[in-house]
Parts: sequence; C-alpha cells; structure tokens
Amino acid sequence: MTTLPAPSSTTTSLPRASSRGTSGAAPLKDNHYQLLQIVLFWAGAILLPLGLVVIVLGWYGAANTPYQYDQLSYLVSGGLLGLGLTFAGGFLYFGAWLARMAADQKETAKRLADTLLALADVTSRAAAGRSDGLDVSGLPVIAGDGATMHRRDCQLISHRSDLHPVGEDNAHLTTCRVCRP
Repeated sequence: MTTLPAPSSTTTSLPRASSRGTSGAAPLKDNHYQLLQIVLFWAGAILLPLGLVVIVLGWYGAANTPYQYDQLSYLVSGGLLGLGLTFAGGFLYFGAWLARMAADQKETAKRLADTLLALADVTSRAAAGRSDGLDVSGLPVIAGDGATMHRRDCQLISHRSDLHPVGEDNAHLTTCRVCRP
C-alpha cells in the first residue's frame, strides 16, 4: 500500500503506484514478461526461416533424384519436418507478440494507477483547501451585461472578471450551448 506524499511548499512529487523501477544492472532479473517475450521472439525468429530452408532443401533433393523411393524420404524429412518447424516458429513468434501485449497492458495499468493516485491527491487537496464546503462552479452567472446564462466554470467566460449571479428575472436570458446550466 502506498501513501500519498506530504504537500511541500516548493515542489510536489506525484505519488507512484509501484516503487520498483526497471533500471539497474540486470533489467531482466525480475521481469519475467520481458524475458519470456525475448526468448519466444528469438526462438520463433530462428525456427521460422529454418523451417523454410528445410522445405527448400527437401524440394531440391526430391527434384534431383531419379528414384521414387528417395523422393519419399526427402518429402518426409524435408517437407513435413520443414512444415513443422515453420509452424512452430510462427506460433512462438505469435507467443512473443502476446507476451509483449501482456507487458504493455501491465505498464498501461501501472500508468493508470499512477494517474488515478495523482487525481485523488489533487482532489483531496482541493477539498481540503475549501473551508465552507460549498461548490460554486455550477451556479449560473452572467458575464457583464450579456443575455446568455453560463455556469461559473464555463470555458467561454472563465477568463472574465465581470461575472455576477443570475437574479430572479431570468426569463429573457438564453442558456449557453457549451456549458448548459
């Protein structure tokens, strides 16, 4: 369980969901997903072209022998063994891709957890800063002498300083199409 850092006056650091990093002298020591991905990748990268080479050698041997009983041995050893190596290499390559996807999903989940912790930290600090507990961001206001009613946190009027609350007589006012108060 991680704890949120104490607020400081100079800099604030974002909380982290995990304290273990991937840097160090042996980056693959505890990273089983990455080690599995590398092993599957290289096994597939070797077996797939090796199977294609065995198929070509089997075809070449069967094509250059005049005896039919020799052609059968080339077909079995070259064709079927090469086909098996090619399929095994392809499946290992696919497994490497799946291992990579799992590692990416784990990293994405870690980033999402970090973002949610940062968001929780920001909202808790904002809630602690407001003493009266009244949320005024949703109150309808008018900017200047305008005829459009906005929310106080509307993007169209957030930069203005001449905001005043809507009174009782708001029949002539139209509502903003962005914030829809």
